[in-house]
Amino acid sequence: MFSRDVGIDLGTANVLIYVKGRGIVLDEPSVVAIDKNTDRVIEVGEEARRMVGRTPGNIVATRPLKDGVIADFEGTEAMLRYFLEKINVRGLVSKPRILICTPTNITTVEQKAIREAAQKSGGKYVILEEEPKVAAIGAGMDIFQPYGNMVVDIGGGTTDVAVLSMGDIVTASSIKVAGDKFDQDILQYIKQKYKLLIGERTSESIKMQVATVFPGSRNEEMDIRGRDMVSGLPRNITIRSSEIEEALQESIYSVVMTAKSVLEKTPPELSADIIDRGIILTGGGALMHGIAELFSEELKVPVHVADEPMTCVARGTGLMLEHIDKLPKQKLS
Repeated sequence: MFSRDVGIDLGTANVLIYVKGRGIVLDEPSVVAIDKNTDRVIEVGEEARRMVGRTPGNIVATRPLKDGVIADFEGTEAMLRYFLEKINVRGLVSKPRILICTPTNITTVEQKAIREAAQKSGGKYVILEEEPKVAAIGAGMDIFQPYGNMVVDIGGGTTDVAVLSMGDIVTASSIKVAGDKFDQDILQYIKQKYKLLIGERTSESIKMQVATVFPGSRNEEMDIRGRDMVSGLPRNITIRSSEIEEALQESIYSVVMTAKSVLEKTPPELSADIIDRGIILTGGGALMHGIAELFSEELKVPVHVADEPMTCVARGTGLMLEHIDKLPKQKLS
């Protein structure tokens, strides 16, 4: 009869939903398939993702979120509405309260768009929280004590880096270099070196199965198929870990340099805490082979990958929902 409080990790690549009292109830790709002729939503989530690159001309399978923010308002609203109906959190007489995570540097206009999309899709009111803060809580860090904690959340569209103390962010930075950019780097590398066109799903498979970002730490091969740019015919090639490390080098170092710049702006007492406690990596990008070793070597501090890094933000929303009535009122709308 009564609605439940809901936490949403509204990611560029995946949407995860946590329902108070039930845990994580949904983990699906942020993809919507729309019929251009009628503007009707055909599929959402995993079913829509299977259509990417495989649809006829009148059907478009797209991601309505780009770089952590809404690129297609109607698509995002349709996607959220579908997911909220799927998990059945609306009561007979009431709507759910929704907590949504956002990157640290989004504009007021972008915040308003996210809030409006959530309200139109069935939320009673919406609370926005900064993603690295929620990720840190979900990773098990006690950010409410007077000592420094540092988290690097590498998602699909953005990487958020933050130093936290006393329950809030002390220094932070966000860049639009993350999982999607890594996929594009691999795709472009193969296009330029082998004159072979591959799709985004193939590029993502390469990233997960053979990629590394730490030189010499992995030596694996993978056979991939694509379309030859010269002949126009299908062709097979074998790709190696060392090649993917080369392809990802520029982007991954921009993430490392962002973390370095945040450390440089951190008060010395908190920096000393981080040397003792280390840095926690969260998000899907934390699963990349060799990433903890690379960060540790470049930043000269211990680096740890969180347990189940892809669900840290969603689990963090769940912990915050336990104290939803204590959250600052200015975040309510």
